[in-house]
Amino acid sequence: MRALIFGASGQIGVPLVARLRDAGWAVDAVSRTAREPSPGITWHRGSLDAMPAVPQAFDAIFSCGPLDGFARWYRGAPVECARVVAFGSTSAAVKHDSPDAAERDVAARLAGAETTLFETAAQRGAAVTVLRPTLVYGAGRDATLTRIASLARRRRVFPLPRGATGLRQPVHVDDLADAAFACIDNAAAAGRSYDVPGGETLAYREMVARVLACLQPPARLLELPQPMFSLALRGAALMGIGAGLGDAAVARMREDLVFDTGPAARDLGYAPRPFRPQPGMFEPPR
Repeated sequence: MRALIFGASGQIGVPLVARLRDAGWAVDAVSRTAREPSPGITWHRGSLDAMPAVPQAFDAIFSCGPLDGFARWYRGAPVECARVVAFGSTSAAVKHDSPDAAERDVAARLAGAETTLFETAAQRGAAVTVLRPTLVYGAGRDATLTRIASLARRRRVFPLPRGATGLRQPVHVDDLADAAFACIDNAAAAGRSYDVPGGETLAYREMVARVLACLQPPARLLELPQPMFSLALRGAALMGIGAGLGDAAVARMREDLVFDTGPAARDLGYAPRPFRPQPGMFEPPR
């Protein structure tokens, strides 16, 4: 069995490749940078916009990177494959009515990419499944909890606005890799999208507090009145460390972003772990 993987060196791709290799699959992986050969993996240097020469037939294709880029490639690629599994994001639902135009654009691109994938697969007689993670963690490569941990390590404190009690479901990269692997021979998952949240629902404040508590040494959570937090955020932006924390993102800290594991549990046997952070989960790869 042979698989093509985009994003094989990323936070979800690495554990997914491990599962495929353990199951005896041969893996073709596309990377922007040159990589050393390893047993069971053939690395191809390139990208979705500058594809290298790869075989034209696979048993499965996995996309663990940007969904819109993958959808464009798949629409025009002369490749034969009956099974496609791609990661999107729950941001398609969360940000579609955001007051931030850039966030609305992200949501629109995700939704459009899903439509393109399903339409292209139907034309080719292929089975496609889209998995929509919530807040990803576990490999030190995410843009939220790892960044929080990094800032907290340097300053031994991390500020949040008071009232940051919106519910979250952080999901571990290994659980996402399990979900993708479970799609391969699963007819029930064909032509469907699944939300794949983590196994515990907790307040934003509690999620951050657990990250801070697991650091060595632990860092302190500092809750600030909104005007003071806004002032601190402006200062962070001036120092170049507040990227991604606009007004819409801060407002969402008070909103419940909760998704149902039921469909993925029913069709994929999806059983994600509770949120039990360890320091190594937030250490960027060297």
